[in-house]
Amino acid sequence: MKKTVHVVGAIIENEDKEILCALRGPDMTLPNLWEFPGGKIEAGETKEDALRREIREELGCTIEVFDHVEDTTYEYDKVIVRLETFMAKVISGTPVISEHAEIRWVSRDELLSLNWAPADIPAIEKLSNTIL
Repeated sequence: MKKTVHVVGAIIENEDKEILCALRGPDMTLPNLWEFPGGKIEAGETKEDALRREIREELGCTIEVFDHVEDTTYEYDKVIVRLETFMAKVISGTPVISEHAEIRWVSRDELLSLNWAPADIPAIEKLSNTIL
């Protein structure tokens, strides 16, 4: 039986209505696919706390977490991922890559031009079709 992993992703939007996208490195699982930054929820953490911690660790900045956007479960080859995404904004610091190969601010209408990890796509489609 495959392991299920519960993760959270931050849809970080800037003042120009651009979304922060993160490219997985060649040595990561799902290499060279774009995703929303975030990670696993630790025991005893709320989803929002996990997201704030992961963004602090991954990008070195502090975010404020807003509305829940999407809850997607996707079965990959070796693992089942449940991804919950939330709107967020940076409230202190500037995002800097530590784990990812690249980060990029992308307008909503250009999101679908990137090669996304499958679990992130339902949130992308929702963002592309609505103004949250």
